[in-house]
Amino acid sequence: MTTTFPGGTSVSFLAVYDDKAPDGLRGGSPHVHLASTECYTVTDGRGRLQTIDRHGFRETLLEPGSVVWFTPGTIHRAVNDHDLRAIVIMSNAGLPEAGDAVLTFPEDIVASETAYRSAATLPEGDDSTRRAAAARRRDLAVEGFLALRNAVERHDPGPLEAFYSAAAALVRDEAQAWDDVVRSNALEQSHRALALVAAAAQGDSAFLHEAELRHAPATADAALGMCGRLRKFDTAATHLF
Repeated sequence: MTTTFPGGTSVSFLAVYDDKAPDGLRGGSPHVHLASTECYTVTDGRGRLQTIDRHGFRETLLEPGSVVWFTPGTIHRAVNDHDLRAIVIMSNAGLPEAGDAVLTFPEDIVASETAYRSAATLPEGDDSTRRAAAARRRDLAVEGFLALRNAVERHDPGPLEAFYSAAAALVRDEAQAWDDVVRSNALEQSHRALALVAAAAQGDSAFLHEAELRHAPATADAALGMCGRLRKFDTAATHLF
Protein backbone atom coordinates (compact mmCIF):
# COMPACT_ATOMS: atom_id res chain seq x y z
CA MET A 1 0.00 0.00 0.00
CA THR A 2 1.21 3.51 -0.81
CA THR A 3 2.70 5.53 2.05
CA THR A 4 2.43 8.89 0.30
CA PHE A 5 0.42 11.61 2.03
CA PRO A 6 -3.24 11.68 0.84
CA GLY A 7 -3.72 12.83 -2.72
CA GLY A 8 -0.02 12.55 -3.53
CA THR A 9 0.49 15.91 -1.80
CA SER A 10 3.13 17.22 0.60
CA VAL A 11 2.51 18.99 3.89
CA SER A 12 4.73 21.46 5.76
CA PHE A 13 4.60 23.97 8.57
CA LEU A 14 5.53 27.47 7.36
CA ALA A 15 6.75 30.41 9.45
CA VAL A 16 6.86 33.31 6.99
CA TYR A 17 10.01 35.45 7.05
CA ASP A 18 9.56 38.55 9.21
CA ASP A 19 12.42 40.77 8.05
CA LYS A 20 11.81 43.72 5.74
CA ALA A 21 12.22 43.68 1.99
CA PRO A 22 13.33 46.85 0.15
CA ASP A 23 9.70 48.03 -0.20
CA GLY A 24 9.25 47.94 3.59
CA LEU A 25 7.05 44.83 3.67
CA ARG A 26 8.03 41.79 5.68
CA GLY A 27 7.73 38.37 4.10
CA GLY A 28 8.87 35.80 1.62
CA SER A 29 10.31 35.54 -1.86
CA PRO A 30 7.81 35.93 -4.72
CA HIS A 31 7.85 32.97 -7.08
CA VAL A 32 5.73 30.80 -9.35
CA HIS A 33 5.07 27.07 -9.72
CA LEU A 34 4.68 25.68 -13.20
CA ALA A 35 2.89 22.41 -12.46
CA SER A 36 1.77 22.40 -8.81
CA THR A 37 -1.12 23.94 -6.90
CA GLU A 38 -0.32 25.29 -3.43
CA CYS A 39 -2.63 25.82 -0.44
CA TYR A 40 -2.15 27.91 2.70
CA THR A 41 -4.18 27.01 5.79
CA VAL A 42 -3.38 29.86 8.18
CA THR A 43 -2.93 28.85 11.81
CA ASP A 44 -1.50 31.96 13.48
CA GLY A 45 -0.84 35.65 12.98
CA ARG A 46 -1.96 37.77 10.09
CA GLY A 47 -0.70 38.83 6.73
CA ARG A 48 -1.51 39.05 3.06
CA LEU A 49 -1.06 36.99 -0.06
CA GLN A 50 -0.05 39.12 -3.02
CA THR A 51 -0.59 37.48 -6.41
CA ILE A 52 -0.06 38.29 -10.06
CA ASP A 53 -1.64 36.41 -12.96
CA ARG A 54 -3.41 37.22 -16.23
CA HIS A 55 -6.19 38.89 -14.20
CA GLY A 56 -3.73 41.39 -12.72
CA PHE A 57 -2.50 42.06 -9.18
CA ARG A 58 -4.49 40.97 -6.12
CA GLU A 59 -3.99 41.14 -2.37
CA THR A 60 -5.81 38.63 -0.14
CA LEU A 61 -6.07 38.88 3.65
CA LEU A 62 -4.57 36.01 5.61
CA GLU A 63 -5.67 35.35 9.20
CA PRO A 64 -6.24 32.25 11.36
CA GLY A 65 -8.77 30.03 9.60
CA SER A 66 -8.02 31.39 6.11
CA VAL A 67 -7.70 28.69 3.47
CA VAL A 68 -6.45 29.93 0.11
CA TRP A 69 -4.89 28.11 -2.81
CA PHE A 70 -3.42 29.09 -6.13
CA THR A 71 -2.91 27.17 -9.33
CA PRO A 72 0.19 26.89 -11.54
CA GLY A 73 1.20 30.20 -13.08
CA THR A 74 0.11 32.27 -10.07
CA ILE A 75 3.02 34.44 -8.99
CA HIS A 76 2.69 34.71 -5.22
CA ARG A 77 4.26 36.57 -2.34
CA ALA A 78 3.47 35.97 1.36
CA VAL A 79 3.49 39.22 3.36
CA ASN A 80 3.94 38.84 7.12
CA ASP A 81 2.15 41.60 9.01
CA HIS A 82 2.37 39.79 12.36
CA ASP A 83 3.79 36.34 13.13
CA LEU A 84 2.20 34.70 10.07
CA ARG A 85 2.23 30.89 10.16
CA ALA A 86 0.45 28.35 8.01
CA ILE A 87 0.20 24.72 7.04
CA VAL A 88 1.21 24.41 3.40
CA ILE A 89 -0.28 21.64 1.29
CA MET A 90 1.31 21.21 -2.12
CA SER A 91 0.02 19.05 -4.95
CA ASN A 92 2.41 16.69 -6.75
CA ALA A 93 4.68 15.97 -3.79
CA GLY A 94 8.29 16.10 -4.87
CA LEU A 95 7.91 18.51 -7.77
CA PRO A 96 9.02 21.67 -5.92
CA GLU A 97 12.18 19.81 -4.87
CA ALA A 98 12.58 18.71 -8.51
CA GLY A 99 12.64 22.30 -9.72
CA ASP A 100 8.96 23.31 -10.00
CA ALA A 101 9.49 26.85 -8.74
CA VAL A 102 10.95 29.96 -10.37
CA LEU A 103 11.70 33.14 -8.46
CA THR A 104 10.67 36.50 -9.89
CA PHE A 105 14.14 37.91 -10.35
CA PRO A 106 14.56 40.89 -12.71
CA GLU A 107 14.15 40.16 -16.41
CA ASP A 108 17.86 40.06 -17.24
CA ILE A 109 18.48 37.40 -14.59
CA VAL A 110 15.60 35.05 -15.44
CA ALA A 111 16.62 35.29 -19.10
CA SER A 112 20.00 33.70 -18.27
CA GLU A 113 20.14 30.22 -16.75
CA THR A 114 23.63 30.83 -15.39
CA ALA A 115 22.66 34.12 -13.75
CA TYR A 116 19.43 32.65 -12.41
CA ARG A 117 21.07 29.60 -10.81
CA SER A 118 23.72 31.79 -9.22
CA ALA A 119 21.12 34.12 -7.71
CA ALA A 120 18.75 31.35 -6.61
CA THR A 121 21.21 28.97 -4.93
CA LEU A 122 21.91 29.44 -1.23
CA PRO A 123 25.54 28.94 -0.22
CA GLU A 124 26.86 26.40 2.25
CA GLY A 125 27.58 27.73 5.71
CA ASP A 126 26.06 28.33 9.11
CA ASP A 127 22.48 29.44 9.63
CA SER A 128 23.26 33.15 9.81
CA THR A 129 25.20 33.02 6.55
CA ARG A 130 22.44 31.16 4.76
CA ARG A 131 19.74 33.39 6.28
CA ALA A 132 21.52 36.50 4.99
CA ALA A 133 21.75 34.91 1.54
CA ALA A 134 18.05 34.00 1.65
CA ALA A 135 17.24 37.64 2.46
CA ARG A 136 19.29 38.85 -0.51
CA ARG A 137 17.57 36.31 -2.74
CA ARG A 138 14.18 37.48 -1.46
CA ASP A 139 15.03 41.13 -2.05
CA LEU A 140 16.05 40.42 -5.63
CA ALA A 141 12.82 38.48 -6.24
CA VAL A 142 10.80 41.36 -4.77
CA GLU A 143 12.52 43.74 -7.20
CA GLY A 144 11.33 41.66 -10.15
CA PHE A 145 7.89 41.16 -8.58
CA LEU A 146 7.35 44.90 -8.22
CA ALA A 147 8.29 45.44 -11.88
CA LEU A 148 5.73 42.80 -12.91
CA ARG A 149 3.11 44.36 -10.64
CA ASN A 150 3.71 47.81 -12.10
CA ALA A 151 3.34 46.42 -15.61
CA VAL A 152 0.06 44.58 -15.01
CA GLU A 153 -1.36 47.62 -13.22
CA ARG A 154 -0.54 49.61 -16.38
CA HIS A 155 -2.37 46.88 -18.34
CA ASP A 156 0.88 45.97 -20.06
CA PRO A 157 0.98 42.15 -20.39
CA GLY A 158 4.43 42.08 -22.00
CA PRO A 159 6.62 41.65 -18.89
CA LEU A 160 4.38 38.91 -17.47
CA GLU A 161 4.44 37.01 -20.76
CA ALA A 162 8.22 37.39 -20.91
CA PHE A 163 8.57 36.07 -17.36
CA TYR A 164 6.34 33.06 -18.09
CA SER A 165 8.41 32.24 -21.17
CA ALA A 166 11.68 32.58 -19.26
CA ALA A 167 10.36 30.44 -16.39
CA ALA A 168 9.38 27.65 -18.79
CA ALA A 169 12.82 27.78 -20.40
CA LEU A 170 14.55 27.58 -17.01
CA VAL A 171 12.77 24.38 -15.95
CA ARG A 172 12.67 22.67 -19.35
CA ASP A 173 15.49 20.20 -18.66
CA GLU A 174 14.42 19.40 -15.09
CA ALA A 175 10.82 18.89 -16.21
CA GLN A 176 11.88 15.77 -18.11
CA ALA A 177 11.71 13.90 -14.78
CA TRP A 178 8.45 15.40 -13.53
CA ASP A 179 6.30 12.83 -15.31
CA ASP A 180 7.72 10.08 -13.09
CA VAL A 181 7.10 12.13 -9.93
CA VAL A 182 3.45 12.69 -10.78
CA ARG A 183 2.88 9.09 -11.85
CA SER A 184 4.39 7.66 -8.67
CA ASN A 185 2.44 9.98 -6.36
CA ALA A 186 -0.79 11.69 -7.42
CA LEU A 187 -1.60 9.41 -10.37
CA GLU A 188 -0.87 6.22 -8.43
CA GLN A 189 -3.19 7.35 -5.65
CA SER A 190 -5.93 8.23 -8.14
CA HIS A 191 -5.72 4.74 -9.67
CA ARG A 192 -5.84 3.25 -6.17
CA ALA A 193 -8.94 5.31 -5.30
CA LEU A 194 -10.68 4.20 -8.50
CA ALA A 195 -9.93 0.56 -7.64
CA LEU A 196 -11.46 1.01 -4.18
CA VAL A 197 -14.57 2.64 -5.65
CA ALA A 198 -14.94 -0.21 -8.12
CA ALA A 199 -14.62 -2.79 -5.36
CA ALA A 200 -17.15 -1.00 -3.18
CA ALA A 201 -19.57 -0.81 -6.10
CA GLN A 202 -19.34 -4.62 -6.34
CA GLY A 203 -19.99 -5.06 -2.64
CA ASP A 204 -16.43 -6.31 -2.11
CA SER A 205 -15.11 -5.50 1.37
CA ALA A 206 -11.79 -7.37 1.17
CA PHE A 207 -9.79 -4.18 0.66
CA LEU A 208 -10.95 -2.86 4.04
CA HIS A 209 -8.64 -5.37 5.71
CA GLU A 210 -5.71 -3.32 4.36
CA ALA A 211 -6.57 -0.43 6.70
CA GLU A 212 -3.54 1.21 8.35
CA LEU A 213 -2.72 4.18 10.58
CA ARG A 214 0.51 5.89 9.62
CA HIS A 215 2.66 8.65 11.07
CA ALA A 216 4.97 10.99 9.15
CA PRO A 217 7.85 12.46 11.17
CA ALA A 218 8.71 16.13 10.85
CA THR A 219 12.19 17.10 9.75
CA ALA A 220 14.48 17.96 12.65
CA ASP A 221 15.35 21.46 11.44
CA ALA A 222 13.31 24.09 9.62
CA ALA A 223 14.70 24.64 6.13
CA LEU A 224 15.11 28.06 4.54
CA GLY A 225 12.37 27.97 1.94
CA MET A 226 11.26 30.64 -0.48
CA CYS A 227 8.42 31.98 1.70
CA GLY A 228 9.96 31.34 5.11
CA ARG A 229 11.21 28.61 7.37
CA LEU A 230 9.67 25.28 6.41
CA ARG A 231 9.37 22.26 8.66
CA LYS A 232 8.48 19.47 6.28
CA PHE A 233 6.95 16.09 6.99
CA ASP A 234 8.81 13.15 5.53
CA THR A 235 5.97 11.13 4.02
CA ALA A 236 8.48 8.73 2.48
CA ALA A 237 9.53 7.71 6.01
CA THR A 238 6.04 7.03 7.32
CA HIS A 239 5.68 4.18 9.75
CA LEU A 240 2.78 2.26 11.18
CA PHE A 241 1.42 2.94 14.63
